[in-house]
Amino acid sequence: MIDGMKHATGKVVRGFGNLLQVKFEGNVRQGEVAFVDLEGTQLKAEVIEVAGDEVKLQVYEDTRGIKLNTPVIFTGDLLEAELGPGLLKAIFDGLQNRLEVIAEQAGYYLPRGIYVPAIDREAEWDYLPFAKVGDILERGDTLGTTVEGRFEHHIMVPFSHYGKVTLTWTISPGKYTVDTVVARGKTEQGREVAFTMVQKWPIKMALFQGTKVKPSRVMDTGLRTLDTQNPIMKGGTFCTPGPFGAGKTVIQHHLSKYAAIDIVVLTACGERAGEVVEILREFPELIDPHTGKPLITRTCIICNTSSMPVAARESSIYMGMTIAEYYRQMGLDVLLLADSTSRWAQALREMSGRLEEIPGEEAFPAYLASRIASFYERGGNVQLKNGKQGSVTICGAVSPAGGSFEEPVTQATLAVVGAFCALSRARSDARRYPAIDQLISWSKYVDNVARQLESEVPGWGEMVRRAGEFLRKGDEIGKRMEVVGEEGTSLSDLIIHLKAELYDFCYLQQNAFDKVDAYCPLERQIPLFRLINHIFETTFDFPSRDKAREFFLTLQGKIKSLNSIPFESDSYKQSLTVIQETIESARKI
Repeated sequence: MIDGMKHATGKVVRGFGNLLQVKFEGNVRQGEVAFVDLEGTQLKAEVIEVAGDEVKLQVYEDTRGIKLNTPVIFTGDLLEAELGPGLLKAIFDGLQNRLEVIAEQAGYYLPRGIYVPAIDREAEWDYLPFAKVGDILERGDTLGTTVEGRFEHHIMVPFSHYGKVTLTWTISPGKYTVDTVVARGKTEQGREVAFTMVQKWPIKMALFQGTKVKPSRVMDTGLRTLDTQNPIMKGGTFCTPGPFGAGKTVIQHHLSKYAAIDIVVLTACGERAGEVVEILREFPELIDPHTGKPLITRTCIICNTSSMPVAARESSIYMGMTIAEYYRQMGLDVLLLADSTSRWAQALREMSGRLEEIPGEEAFPAYLASRIASFYERGGNVQLKNGKQGSVTICGAVSPAGGSFEEPVTQATLAVVGAFCALSRARSDARRYPAIDQLISWSKYVDNVARQLESEVPGWGEMVRRAGEFLRKGDEIGKRMEVVGEEGTSLSDLIIHLKAELYDFCYLQQNAFDKVDAYCPLERQIPLFRLINHIFETTFDFPSRDKAREFFLTLQGKIKSLNSIPFESDSYKQSLTVIQETIESARKI
């Protein structure tokens, strides 16, 4: 694993779980990668603290068998991601090892100490030069392009290269492996440099070249409860906290299948292996509704399950982010799904305890909030030199202990995200899916979406606020009815409650088992939401409470059936006409 250069070396002097204390000779820096040499098996580790001639290492493998004076070799490199064509469709662990390749080498029970290149060195790519001899380039500028799936993959000047470089030679168009030198240049200092299709970047450093701009484009998810009440912008951030079993993973799977973005980076951080297996089985067979091609062709999976070393959870989160940032630099819209950030925080807590740091609330490290903030800050939109705009949208699942949103990870996340989509145990138990509780959820992007949709739907923002107000009033009346009964409630209040129930049942809830209702794009949501608002604005006249309840139950059934009919079909138009006639039949004249 180590090249022939002279590197610092050391020996283990203490050990506590996956934390090793090493006395070294030479030069070592914070974040440097080291290998613990355990009888020929090299275990990857990272320097997390330097004090005098001793360092503390976080080992990413099982540390059984390590003894006093076990040798350690330092590489001089930071923990890096390998970036280039071939990342899509791949399944990596938290250290960017291709799991399918390791399985072929070692079987399904993966031994420690095996590391393989992240990008296939034998695959050939059709390379088309873009930059010409004499061009003066900077980091992130395009040298040439190749085709990865349906995307034009830009081969860029490495982001680790600072300063200008003048191209002196470029390769002719053709098929080449990723290690082939495709261009040469000369730096401002006169040094010769060579560029291949592969570059590396430290995963704990933000990767971006360009200008950060505010989110301005809505991310159509096909999930009505998100797109309407809790909209998400491309380049925005949001979280989905909720107790176990409330549907966090199902929502993330929906987003990865249907969200209107180019690439999905799915990071399973400490997730149960069964959930990851479900993804691996489904994605090659599922078809992207936007392109008609398999979903796996636009997906990169970072798989660090709960049975893998705890320390690698932290690296898996940052690895997924770095890959997402890399594709953003090509002008693509990327969705990063981190499931779950709570398990990442637990790994931080475990390591903080071993470092004997002063604990914060619930024994989490005192710097938990800043770590979470720095992670979400790496998302956003970047305006590139060529006029294109790329984005990284971050969705972080949070699994609070006991379902309490007052715990530190949830509170630290709420302080930095742009939308809060809280999943409710009560809603999931009542089979009201998606189980997002709109009474406590919020989004800072409602006004942004209203401005974007203003030409098509004037007053969209006001319609969303009106719907939210009906939900709150309906909930208050429902709780009052539980105490005094329906007979103790006025007819006008009962109608408000029934309108709120209709909105929840017919609009906010969706049937994932219905192939039509499972995905509802914005073009279909808009006329349905207009219909719901028409019902809100309509004053109804009923002779009794029973007639009011009977009317709304009938109307619910008709709208729910409408959701399962293909959009703009003759049957859809006929059903919509019947619904409008039903509403008019009960209108107060």
